[in-house]
Amino acid sequence: MGMWIAIAIVLFVLGSMMALKPSGIDQRLDKLRMTARRLQLNPKLVTCPDWVKGRDNEYGRGMIGQYGLVLDNVKLPLTRYQVLDGQWRPASNASSSDNNSSDNKSLPVQANFSLDKEPLALPVSIEPFVKALLVKSNSIIIYWEDIAYVRPATNPAYQQQAIESDLLIMKENLEKWALQMQKSA
Repeated sequence: MGMWIAIAIVLFVLGSMMALKPSGIDQRLDKLRMTARRLQLNPKLVTCPDWVKGRDNEYGRGMIGQYGLVLDNVKLPLTRYQVLDGQWRPASNASSSDNNSSDNKSLPVQANFSLDKEPLALPVSIEPFVKALLVKSNSIIIYWEDIAYVRPATNPAYQQQAIESDLLIMKENLEKWALQMQKSA
């Protein structure tokens, strides 16, 4: 009888330890965000801003990945873009307040058309999940569903080896778009 109790205790402890292990999707997402952090893309999981289409294609719903690139010696106007048909389009509600600004709740968002109808030109594994772009001060921020990038159901062609190259292309494009915005300002 004591042997069965000992076996039950060992199985209980092993089961509890196995439950603590992160899922495969969580491990993939961690690898993606750690690679982004190493490439200085500053990943964050934030609540979806009210001007971005989030979960179920509704504005401001759910959580979304925010990857930002801080650019030294650059001054950019506060501007928002959304993705329509694979192109950047100025956000239609550009006069509303910026939820991500902690110091001033009603900063005026300038209508800037320097990226209007500019193609995303991101890797095919990232492009369907990109939602919006926020340009402010010395940073450019892209909002995208990073969890959909690592989820097998939404990205069956996921390759762990492609993470760094995909993120490098994203970073290069963010730099290119920021310079394009700076020239037009």
